[in-house]
This record gives sequence, C-alpha cells and structure tokens, in this order.
Amino acid sequence: MNIIYTIFNILILLIAPFFVLGLIKKTKAFWGGRKGVSIFQPLFDTVKLFKKDRVVSSSTSWIFDFAPCVIFVTTLFAGLFAPILGGYSIINIEASFVVFSYILGLNKFFALISALDTASSFEGMGASREACFTTIVEPAFFMILASTIVLSGNLTFSSILNLINISGSFGILIVSIIAVSLFIMLLIECSRVPVDDPTTHLELTMIHEVMILDNSGVDLALITWASGIKMVILMSLIANLIIPANLSIGYTILVFLAVLVLLSMILATLESAVARLRMSHVFEFIFVMNSLALVAASLVAVRIYGV
Repeated sequence: MNIIYTIFNILILLIAPFFVLGLIKKTKAFWGGRKGVSIFQPLFDTVKLFKKDRVVSSSTSWIFDFAPCVIFVTTLFAGLFAPILGGYSIINIEASFVVFSYILGLNKFFALISALDTASSFEGMGASREACFTTIVEPAFFMILASTIVLSGNLTFSSILNLINISGSFGILIVSIIAVSLFIMLLIECSRVPVDDPTTHLELTMIHEVMILDNSGVDLALITWASGIKMVILMSLIANLIIPANLSIGYTILVFLAVLVLLSMILATLESAVARLRMSHVFEFIFVMNSLALVAASLVAVRIYGV
C-alpha cells in the first residue's frame, strides 16, 4: 500500500501542477466569455522552454545560474515531507513540518538572492516585497501546525489527517478556519490575486513575476514548474484536512483529485471576480491569515482546557 501511495504522490507532484495551472487558465477564460487555451497548455509551454536557449545578463554570477536548480529541487524535496494522497508522506519523520518549512525557506532564499544578483532595481524591489510577505506568513503557518499537533498529539506532518474527528465539537469550525488560512497562504506564497497578478507585466505592481524577468529557457521552465508544485503541495494540505481518513484507495484518489479541481476553480473564479489589492492593502490581507491562526489556536485551547 505504501508503494502505491509513494508512486501516486510522486506522479501528483510532478504532473498535477501543469493540469492545475491549465484548469485555472481555462476557468478564467470561461468567466471571461472566451474559449481559452487547452488545459495542457502549461505543459506545452514548459516543454517549449526546455528546448530554448538561456539568455544570461553579463552582470550575473554563479548564483543566478545555480538558483533555478535549487528552487526546483528544494520544492520537490519539500513535497516528499508533505502529506499528499491519503495523508501519506513519502518521508514521514517527527517534526517533519519544521524540515518542510526550512526547506521552503532555503527555496525562498535562493529565489531572493537570484533576483538581487541581476543588479536590477525592479527585481530587487520584487525580492524585498516577497521577503516581507513571507516573514509575516511564516508565524501564522507555524501556529496552524502547532494547533494540529497539540490536538492530535502527533509530531508528524500527517497529524492534519482526520483532524475534524479529533477536534470534538469544535472540529468543523477549527478545520474550516485552518483550511481558509491555508488557502490565503496559497494565494500569498503562489503570488495569486488579490496579492499579485501572475499575468501582469507592470514592474511597479509585480512581486513574483518581476523577480524572474531575467530568467529564460530551462531556468524559467524550472522556476515555473516549481511554483506549480508548491501550489499543489498547499492544495494537498487543504485536501487532507477535509477528506475522510477511512476511504478506500480508489475513492481517496478520486476525492483528492476532485478537491484539487475544486480548489483550482475557486482560485480562478476569485481571480476573475476580484481585482488585485493596492500594495498598502496587501499587508492587511496577509494579517487576516495571522488573525485566523490565532482564532484556531484559541479554539484548540478551549477544546483541550475547556472554557
């Protein structure tokens, strides 16, 4: 059984990002009254980028050359610690969520210094914004995971599985708040509307996109692929919160894929209906996640110690 879950988890991490991004594009086209591109278009674009040559600025160093590989490898490696299908983690150790967080921290570090290495003021501006947002998100993420660990008494990342049954009478409320918090984290970490617009090309308003303006060819393909993998990982965390733990493997696969499709459509609908926030208001939006994390931690305390 573990071998089956391992194979499916690796396939989901490597292949699902293309279809998630394709479904988002297709849904946004639907709401815009257009036919849109094929759902396979992100896969075609990535293959095309792998065939293209790199164009590298003379002002960059070995960091710029090395960073895309580190970004892709660390994102994929972090996915091995995260619970994907059926709450199964390929690498399941105690305090794995800490390892997971710091691997993604290394990922973010190389993304930032790669942008700074180009000597571009615009990319430096995007790196500054990205670092600021991540600094605010990280405490809320640790607070959410700490709440699940306290409830389950399990130090592994899979403690989020079946949390709704462990939480008692507060189960649905706690899981709902944590799921919304993780969805906000998904919008922030994957640079989606209303935090950032992945389709814009205005340097003064971009965050993630402005950081990779100098990347091309294989480098851009790896960075884009890694961004999709991170999105699938965060969607998987939400899925494992709401999917029952006692399903057969067949139903688990179907329900998991259905949740990924649903989250992709919700994300695309949100991007079609909501405008990007002003930069000064993005911080207020991010602090919503922190507030929800505090509420979840308070409910966990009430669940354990009573009113």
